[in-house]
Amino acid sequence: MPSENTLTVNPRVLQWARVESGWPAERVAKRLQVKVERVNAWEQGERQPTLRQVEELARFLHRPLSVFFLPKPPELPPLAAEYRRLPGIRPGHESPELRLAVRQMLTRRENALNLMAEMGTPVPEFELVAHLSDLPAEVGARLRAALGVPIEDQLQWRTEWEAWRTWRARVEAIGVLVFQFAKVGLAEVRGISLLHAPLPVVGINRKEIPEGKSFTLLHEVVHLMLAAGEEEKPALLEKRSGAEWQQVERSAAIAASYAPNPGQTRKAAIGGRRDEFATPPEEAINRNGRPFVQLVLEALDANRITSVDAGRHLDLKFEHFGKLRGMLSQRPIVGSLGSRHAA
Repeated sequence: MPSENTLTVNPRVLQWARVESGWPAERVAKRLQVKVERVNAWEQGERQPTLRQVEELARFLHRPLSVFFLPKPPELPPLAAEYRRLPGIRPGHESPELRLAVRQMLTRRENALNLMAEMGTPVPEFELVAHLSDLPAEVGARLRAALGVPIEDQLQWRTEWEAWRTWRARVEAIGVLVFQFAKVGLAEVRGISLLHAPLPVVGINRKEIPEGKSFTLLHEVVHLMLAAGEEEKPALLEKRSGAEWQQVERSAAIAASYAPNPGQTRKAAIGGRRDEFATPPEEAINRNGRPFVQLVLEALDANRITSVDAGRHLDLKFEHFGKLRGMLSQRPIVGSLGSRHAA
């Protein structure tokens, strides 16, 4: 019989939550300051954790507390069924940090679709297509034309930060959600694309310098174009050999290098400066993208969601929303999600 200080959680769900998050039992035990034998006993149903321990588990594994009381583990598709094949990443063996980043981006995309449906906002279509038989220069030119960035405008960009913000806004305007993720090492992944339609997603590692972010963004969009042309499948279904896949990667990289017309833009001497020290509202925009932030605020203003919902969607305390609105109004959006105009 469990004591009054313990909770009766489902041991199968507890084990599922840990394994699905990518953490070994030893790491969970260290976080909860218990022996690994205790964690194993919980997962085997021989013992029950306390309320404090379950709360800490929920925080560490980024799961709602209620999930541990479900009658059976949730049935979710493998994460590798969501993202494109990545160099050096074996499906099912992603780091816990990358697994969390992918889960969070998938949740954000689902929230965006739900808010659009609630608001009656049309969902934009990503219409760019590429094939491996296309010349990389042609693919790059097609992407550049869709993004609508004149060389004259590029020459006016003062810093790589301005270049990154503009390329990101342009990509968002052709029906792509662009998110940033943290805590994932650059050695594991610089960028990732989630192969969904509509509203495919590109995720960029926050550790990248701005110039690297711009190239990685365009590189991932080329992969979305190839997926739209049925030349790529999610990582779980991708059957090419390593050498064959490297050829796909090279083609995408070359095409991406043509899109911004390298050598034409000014290069700012910013070194390795990064944006980790942004304010909470800036972090919300960096992480979620301006179109998603704007969508959440519009839904809040229309009373379609509560302030609690809005704070959860943006991972931002409501006390910062005033400053967030001010930031959105101070710097006009170059392009909004699904817009087709040029600046």
